Amino acid sequence: MTTTLKPETADQVREAVQWAGGNETPLEVVGSGSKRAFGRPTDLAYTLELRALTGISLYEPEELVLSAAAGTPLAEIERALAGANQQLDFEPPDFRRLLGIDDGGGRGGTLGGAIACNFSGPRRIKAGAARDHFLGFKAISGRGEDFKSGGRVVKNVTGYDLSKLMAGSWGTLGVMTEVTVKVLPAAEKTRTVLVMGADLTAAVEAMTVALRSPYDVSGAAHLPAGLTGTSEVSYVREAGGAVTAVRIEGPGPSVEYRCEVLRRELGRFGQTEELHGMNSSLFWAEVRDLIPFAGAGDRRIVWRISIPPQSAPAVVDRLAGRAGADTLLDWGGGLVWLAVEAADDAAFDEVRAVVAETGGHATLIRAAEEIRAAVPVFQPQADAVAALSRRIKAGLDPLGVLNPGRMYAGV
Repeated sequence: MTTTLKPETADQVREAVQWAGGNETPLEVVGSGSKRAFGRPTDLAYTLELRALTGISLYEPEELVLSAAAGTPLAEIERALAGANQQLDFEPPDFRRLLGIDDGGGRGGTLGGAIACNFSGPRRIKAGAARDHFLGFKAISGRGEDFKSGGRVVKNVTGYDLSKLMAGSWGTLGVMTEVTVKVLPAAEKTRTVLVMGADLTAAVEAMTVALRSPYDVSGAAHLPAGLTGTSEVSYVREAGGAVTAVRIEGPGPSVEYRCEVLRRELGRFGQTEELHGMNSSLFWAEVRDLIPFAGAGDRRIVWRISIPPQSAPAVVDRLAGRAGADTLLDWGGGLVWLAVEAADDAAFDEVRAVVAETGGHATLIRAAEEIRAAVPVFQPQADAVAALSRRIKAGLDPLGVLNPGRMYAGV
């Protein structure tokens, strides 16, 4: 039976970690638990849950900066930003439907969780990853000591940039209690150019043309024919074939002009259509949250594969030949989502061998707990990198009390 510790203040977080260190008792560190079914299963007796650490402590729209307790729901952050017509530009995804997570109240992920996992949405090709918007934090190390890094503006980051280290560390290096991020103005208008019926090679070429153009593209994705029927956007759902999408954001007249020119330039790849306003936002939310793989009863194993965009057609051709496999391309083909029928090895050897030939990496996103315990979830590290990771872990969490084994066995 798991005992859940629910601190309400940073002081209580420190006391909990000090207790764990003194008793050599490992802690599973979670925010709201929205990503609990991702990563290696830890099966620990104690959980440190941060959802009670909430509240925006600083928001200065004119300075484009926001600080909040790590357990603050992203929904609360986004409501506050919307009031000033601003947004988290890295577009954090919500994988609850994909992972089958019930967070007991529908609050979704937390700001600290978004940073700790370093997940970013379709706008990453323009705005960068979550870590690029991470200005600073306050945290408790595995030693039970307070530490902090960064500040309210980028130029305040001096010495070791611990913010970059904490982003993507999955709570294994410290328990963040407060997070400071950069925010940016939301676009006045969003439209999406659709190219209908392009095969995979043509789709990657079309996205490459758009991304190399001067039209400031903020999203480029491709859904094959087998996935378009899952969309709530009628143009996509009723396409009857594959759909390639290119997003344009900005001032109204500029967006209208850029979409018009892009439709002419991309017309050689297939018939074009255009999504406006709500339909455009809905479509990119579906891509961001991987809704095509989140349907009721769809329990296929899902891989997240990062590769050079031009390698996407060959990689998909080799991996999607498996029975029941589907792929979805984001980031202009640089991100391939692969769903395959469940197998004891999650097609591990095949996926990683194919991806290795491109110099890319693959992460197992959705699989049964016993598979995630047996198969490396994150890309295996080179020996030198693994040694460095162990040294960093030993420096910040020498007793191994924070999420041990969540990313790699024995770390």
